[in-house]
Amino acid sequence: MDLSERRNALERFYEVIAILEIAQGGKRALSECSWHMDWPRRGVYFFFEDGEFREDGITPRVTRVGTHALRPSKSTLWGRLSQHKGHVGGSMPGGGNHRGSIFRLHVGTAILATREWPVSIQANWGKGSTADLAVRKAEYPLEVAVSRYVGSMPFLWLGVDDEPSLGSDRGEIETGAISLLSNRSRPAIDPPSASWLGQFADRAAVRESGLWNVSHVDDLPTSKFLDLISNHLKELI
Repeated sequence: MDLSERRNALERFYEVIAILEIAQGGKRALSECSWHMDWPRRGVYFFFEDGEFREDGITPRVTRVGTHALRPSKSTLWGRLSQHKGHVGGSMPGGGNHRGSIFRLHVGTAILATREWPVSIQANWGKGSTADLAVRKAEYPLEVAVSRYVGSMPFLWLGVDDEPSLGSDRGEIETGAISLLSNRSRPAIDPPSASWLGQFADRAAVRESGLWNVSHVDDLPTSKFLDLISNHLKELI
């Protein structure tokens, strides 16, 4: 796909996203969402951020794409989104678990780089798949900061209730959208603003792609997934 073809595919992608937004009655901030809402069992989600626009300076640009359960699992769309959102109650309300959400982990590394944090947080953030209570208590202030940031991000979701597999429609849409949106190792289209928090993430894949994604940012751009989005979107309108 050359530069012109990629631009055309991106225009079509954002046209489909605009239709999805109308069909859903607008974007939602993750902090305002709960399990009480009428979530599809499975789906794909698209996050945006205040202050991040396409080259036209008007159209909000997508900054993260994701799905869930591409292997056999009981995971649901809301279950995955709630991991990104963090904790509402419990012993550490407003916090979360970045070891269970790669999205939270990346946002946390960027927040860590923007101001001074205790060494106890810097030394342990992102280390291991689990952590003891003392470590989690030390990380709590940063988890709260991550929850506030991620919770403020508007997003849209598309129900795609197919069975878990790497070749599922959800997997194809996620991979295709990320590869098309990514600016890593190719001429930039709709680059992030200079103040985008992701510019401070510790992963070059985030900084260079302009997305809170690492997987698929180096894949060759494709537009084949756009037909899949359109087909599933027809079920909403």
